[in-house]
Amino acid sequence: MVIPRALRRLLHLVVFCPLSKGFQSRIPAVKVKYVLLAWLCVLGASWVVYMQYASYAELCRGHVCHAVICDHYSRGVISGSACKALCDQRTLTLQRCMSPSPTYQVYSGQWKERPVVIKCGLQENQKADGAPDTGLQPETSLFDKPTRGTSMDEFREMLHGFFKSNLGDQSSLSALVERVMVLSDVDQDGKVSLAEARSAWALLQINEFLLMLALQEKEHTPRLLGFCGDLYVTERVAHASLYQLDLPDYLRPLVPAALSSSLNRWLAPAWPRRARITIGLLEFVEEIFHGAYGSFLMCDASPRHVGYNGRYDCRMADLRSVVPEATVRGYLRGRRCESNGDCTYGRDCTATCDRLAKRCNTEVVRPNLAKVCTLLRDFLLFGAPSDLRGDLEKQLRACVTLSGLASQMEVHHSLVLNNLKTLLWKKISNTQYS
Repeated sequence: MVIPRALRRLLHLVVFCPLSKGFQSRIPAVKVKYVLLAWLCVLGASWVVYMQYASYAELCRGHVCHAVICDHYSRGVISGSACKALCDQRTLTLQRCMSPSPTYQVYSGQWKERPVVIKCGLQENQKADGAPDTGLQPETSLFDKPTRGTSMDEFREMLHGFFKSNLGDQSSLSALVERVMVLSDVDQDGKVSLAEARSAWALLQINEFLLMLALQEKEHTPRLLGFCGDLYVTERVAHASLYQLDLPDYLRPLVPAALSSSLNRWLAPAWPRRARITIGLLEFVEEIFHGAYGSFLMCDASPRHVGYNGRYDCRMADLRSVVPEATVRGYLRGRRCESNGDCTYGRDCTATCDRLAKRCNTEVVRPNLAKVCTLLRDFLLFGAPSDLRGDLEKQLRACVTLSGLASQMEVHHSLVLNNLKTLLWKKISNTQYS
């Protein structure tokens, strides 16, 4: 193919102009296509850097979160065990940004000589034209309850009603109410001030905080270390995702799924350590199936939500998608539908649609265990010992296909879970990995 003279001159200007005449004379053998390839690489790298910067600017607004919280704290609107460290002493600082969305700010940090994670929600205010406004939120939209004049007994009643609505009518709710009262009493004077009560109430509206409070004694839940208003601090999970390679959204279309999967297999811990992590995750499924405060549903069993520490003990790095069963039932009750897809809470808590009545049933069909086993299949089968692989595949197949109403399959659910746990534990018990 003959390249027109005008096009050749344009290529010469674009490719060789940045190079000096002396340098050009030293590389007479360099072909235009190789130089073009080099320039394409430079442009690609520039695009990645630009997207990284744009993504950071959009997602990472910790300075707004810090300003909102400290403004309210300085005016006495809120209180909390981490307020002085965050706003006055500046010993609690936001460091590396890990925010998954502009309205959910997550940062690593350091506090009391230990690594921590700081989480804060940001609601988008709406301007008159409907566009979001990222300025400070008005006090009334953040910490408006309880109102001035509310007594301690009335606050207890508020808490009990809230828990009953969100967790169901459990006999243990009084103990959870007292736990909140103790947590709220930051200055430990035996009373809960209005600022302390408003901070506790705002925190309880965050699903993850509610779950951490209900599962505080469970070893697979990160420890709550402090709070200020609706900002809260937890222990840092060393590995915040089940897989090591977690590509940004803008790079995923460019990286083949097979390549990403191969890299994650290569980076994964040794199989016995993966078995240990799996046992911990199965124990977490047991803990939330019928706990002291009711049952909870995993409405997005994503590898991004499951982590583990340096000892390969499972830790749930993100509990936002673990929802009280009572909340899901309340959402589905009376909801109009044409198909089962209309009866979905979150990403995958799906109930059946009664097509005659055109109303959703309230029981989710696919249990937590089936979702977790789907997540674990590739994670656990890769590199599995040859003498175990056949039985492991069989157990996982039985687990993945679990379905049906929880009230009708509780025994079967427990049997499948215990069989899988026993199979893994027998293989790693009495070894350095146990």
